[in-house]
Amino acid sequence: METKEERRILVAVDGGDERLYALSWCLKNIVSDNYKDTLIPLYAKPPPTLYPYVEGTGYLFSSDVIASVEKYSNDLTECVIEKCRRVCRDSQNKVKVENGDPRDVVCEMSEKLKTDVLVLGSHGYGFIKRALLGSVSNHCAQNAKCPVLIVKKPKH
Repeated sequence: METKEERRILVAVDGGDERLYALSWCLKNIVSDNYKDTLIPLYAKPPPTLYPYVEGTGYLFSSDVIASVEKYSNDLTECVIEKCRRVCRDSQNKVKVENGDPRDVVCEMSEKLKTDVLVLGSHGYGFIKRALLGSVSNHCAQNAKCPVLIVKKPKH
């Protein structure tokens, strides 16, 4: 009886079409019956951004505003998890959720989980947008300790 080689494949997801395409592409083109593959979708939940109300006395944080921001963040997380479930069609592929800057979280989790490959979708930003907004895929390609595969969604 032949022993199958084990591979751990981390796929960064965020609910966007490009990232979900990368997950789908990975399932079709990388995950194989010839290996004992473990696919790990990872959602890096960004820290909430609060724009405080400013008045003469300083910053005021309304508990209603903070609760709304937290609810939105949790709803977004559930939406990402549901989209991944639909793409995977397999309950074994639980979406791992970690808090923090996606650039750092993806690289750290890839190292912590000892992944064999890190798969990322590309938003296809040009030079200016990438310089202003940053690029998770570019950061991971430079800093991850494992091979990184960046999947571009075809333009139709």
